[in-house]
Amino acid sequence: MKGLKIFGAVLVILICAVLVAFAGFFLWSALPRERQEPAVLSTEQLFQAQAEDAAETLPEEQEPAAEEPEPAPEEPAEELPEEPPEEIPEEPAEEIPEEENPYAEQARAYLETMTPEEKLWQLFLVTPESLTDTGTVTLAGDTTRAALEARPVGGVCYFAPNLVDRTQTQTMLSGIQSYAKTPLFLAVDEEGGLVSRVGANEAMGTTYFEAAANYGQRADLAEVYNVGKTMAQELGELGFNLDFAPVADVITNPNNTEIGSRAYSNDPEVAAPLVAAMVEGLQRSGMAACLKHFPGHGSTEADSHQGKSVSTRTLEQLRETEWVPFRAGIEKGVAFVMVGHQTNENLSGLPASLSPEVMGYLREELGFDGLIITDSLRMGAIIGEYTSAQAAVMAISAGADMLLMPNDLPTAFQGLQAALADGTLTQERIDESVLRILETKYRFGIME
Repeated sequence: MKGLKIFGAVLVILICAVLVAFAGFFLWSALPRERQEPAVLSTEQLFQAQAEDAAETLPEEQEPAAEEPEPAPEEPAEELPEEPPEEIPEEPAEEIPEEENPYAEQARAYLETMTPEEKLWQLFLVTPESLTDTGTVTLAGDTTRAALEARPVGGVCYFAPNLVDRTQTQTMLSGIQSYAKTPLFLAVDEEGGLVSRVGANEAMGTTYFEAAANYGQRADLAEVYNVGKTMAQELGELGFNLDFAPVADVITNPNNTEIGSRAYSNDPEVAAPLVAAMVEGLQRSGMAACLKHFPGHGSTEADSHQGKSVSTRTLEQLRETEWVPFRAGIEKGVAFVMVGHQTNENLSGLPASLSPEVMGYLREELGFDGLIITDSLRMGAIIGEYTSAQAAVMAISAGADMLLMPNDLPTAFQGLQAALADGTLTQERIDESVLRILETKYRFGIME
């Protein structure tokens, strides 16, 4: 019995020891959790470190923002001044093709109202004396009215003897235009210098301009543009709508007598931009311009006014020199190109004005789709070899659109009629040129 008590006491002691041990264990395990609290403080330090890092990265993010405004002022400063000068010359060149459709529609509608005879007469641009079969013409009265009814030509060209003074010229030109069923090209040779039908007459109240060669020496494009602009405005006030200018020839022969100071330069790179500036000055002020004398008259010695004039320039030379100013004027949308009577032996055996090969280069290689007009068909290079009828038929067959001042107008007209009747010329070929004539008249406001 006493032994059982001892055993019970030992058991109680053991149980208490175990409980104490467990209590100690739990107390020990609890103590490390309280010591982990400093780890929370270290995370705060980490947040502080992150905040400091963020504060350091802010300037780096702001630097690109400081750099971005720099390109912004550069773009307007560079682009704005450059765009206007590029757009100004380009707009007319782009707009004209877009406006060709309306002109073509109007022209074709008008063409359908014309008789075959009226179509043929449109191919002629003549002097008032040739039109009326009279002496020097200085007015437009009943004789002119009757002549236009019988011969409704495409245009009339006036010279110094026709132009007495400002009032007389305005009255004469407004009168003849009022008589025309189909409005007329009213043309003049006003180049400046030696060829100045209007400016050389003080009674006209217009500006006399220097020869082209003088402007070529200065090579001031703005000056030449303003010459064209002023010339167009002054001629337009008188009643003219077509100026046979500028001369696009390049002097390559120092013995050339026919062109001389009428050309801007013997350097195509000098002449080309001046020709383009003159075309723009004239045409932006409403005056149709005409480049002359394709394929280039600066290499000849003989004067085609007197007789045959020959050039030996090769095709490559023409491309590199003579045709450079013509290309420049064509790119500016020039209305007319006048083909001369010089015979270029490396292109054709015929005078250029009668040569299909020369016309082909102008249309196909230089891309000219405006009006091709011959030089005066009463010049020695033509009348010494061909009748008026032959010259008229050959020129139209070759690709010309208008015949300038035939030596014998009735004979030339009858020649075209006969060629149309025997099939040498087709009505389609005639209509092609008449459409170009009408389109150009609509383009420059001559017809409305």
